[in-house]
Amino acid sequence: MKKSKHVCNISNCFMCRHVAEDWRKLIAISATQILLKKGEQFIKEGEPMAGVYFVNKGTVKVHKSWQEKELIVRFASNGAIVGHRGIYTDYNNENVYPISATAIEPAEVCFVDLSFFMSTLRVNSGFTFELMMFFAEELRQSEQKMRNLVHMTVKSRLALALFKLEDQFGISDDGAIAINLSKQDLASFIGTTYETLFRMITELVNQDLIEVSGKKTIIKNRDGLKQVIETC
Repeated sequence: MKKSKHVCNISNCFMCRHVAEDWRKLIAISATQILLKKGEQFIKEGEPMAGVYFVNKGTVKVHKSWQEKELIVRFASNGAIVGHRGIYTDYNNENVYPISATAIEPAEVCFVDLSFFMSTLRVNSGFTFELMMFFAEELRQSEQKMRNLVHMTVKSRLALALFKLEDQFGISDDGAIAINLSKQDLASFIGTTYETLFRMITELVNQDLIEVSGKKTIIKNRDGLKQVIETC
């Protein structure tokens, strides 16, 4: 990982947006900006927790081991917090990261060490409240994701994932979902194998529900794709 001379994007960062204005000066002094290459891992599952990260630029995947495979928990961008799950994880009397995090494109993240982060929580009640709300929503989505793995077909999970990715990242000028994901990452996101994902994509393309070109995906028939989800 390479340090950057850039400053934190105050208007974008989850922490900076919710702390007291005076506290932002301390963040600027304490935080470290890090440049990441595509595919570079900056958090490894099971390692001692050193602090938390905030994504300033680019997109990273948050993933963990699941049945000898990789399961992508979520994608983080636009100032999102990463690494916070390790705060209260106890393993041999020390906090550890229960997830891994890897850049899926060139990215820049802001690192804050654990002691400063905990001080921020104690001093800034507004930030603590917002983080609690984020934890609650993240838990709800995680529980929903596990339910979907059990009760939904792979094809339905794929359709649902495409809508979620579109909602999170928006649509580019060419009409495609504005995130370029490898087929392997998409398979890990919905909890299936590359081969099964490829078959499901082919079926949706043949049904004229989506259009795929390389890493770009366009939803062509929204109502039809929603029916795939509803009929699971």
